[in-house]
Amino acid sequence: MPILTLLTDFGTEDEYVGVMKGVILSIAPVVRLVDLCHQIPPQDIRRAALLLSNAVPYFPPDTVHLAVVDPGVGTERRALAIRTPAGTFVGPDNGLFSWVLAEIPEWTAVEIREPAYRLPRVSSTFHGRDVFAPAAAYLAMGLPLERLGPRVEDPVMLPPPRLEIRERALEGEVLYADRFGNLVTSIGRLFRERDRLTLFPAFRPSGPTPARVFPASAARVILAGREVHGIRRTYGEVAVGELLALIGSSGFLEIALRQGSAATTLGVVPGVPIVLYT
Repeated sequence: MPILTLLTDFGTEDEYVGVMKGVILSIAPVVRLVDLCHQIPPQDIRRAALLLSNAVPYFPPDTVHLAVVDPGVGTERRALAIRTPAGTFVGPDNGLFSWVLAEIPEWTAVEIREPAYRLPRVSSTFHGRDVFAPAAAYLAMGLPLERLGPRVEDPVMLPPPRLEIRERALEGEVLYADRFGNLVTSIGRLFRERDRLTLFPAFRPSGPTPARVFPASAARVILAGREVHGIRRTYGEVAVGELLALIGSSGFLEIALRQGSAATTLGVVPGVPIVLYT
């Protein structure tokens, strides 16, 4: 049974996600649908690109990932389908797949043009239903990618999140706050072995960057005028109400407040700079 994931900024208060699923199941009734997230902040392409890149490694490589965060719906922006060794992706050509493609250099992309693989009537405001959902369903059922339309060699690519590697410091930015108020940053991906941290910079399409190795216990983090000492393994290593730095499940440095919201306490929004002294 093929797997098809859905990622949108539609929320769940309206019928949009359910209607997309109805279109998919009308074409591919045996497909297994997985909701990655429908609470992406409206039009936040960067947040969706990051979430998608974090999720892809945990799915079988024949999964179809349908992602619709589309502030340019109805304009001349292209509709894309992309096949990679890690999965197939369907959605608007607005940078949504940038960080997936940065880490998976082998890919083939086409523009979705063939009328046979979309709904008969295409709304100018709901391509998720009329264009992307049908294409994703047909691909999940085995349609060759090339049947959808002509090759695309230049999909829109977002610049990678800020990560500057200095002699004794790593400089990045806050990417977003999760629902617990933890501040996810662009400093990553970090891997820990005892007190040793190794940084393998994420989303660097220009080529591999040498790893940086440093002790977790000696690190210092500066964010919004506050200093945090050491990078912890768990939230439980500090007192309730205390700030801490730790490595999140996707390998990025996070700033948290035990049993509280670091985002609210620090008043930090995406884009604020952060420095990790090594």
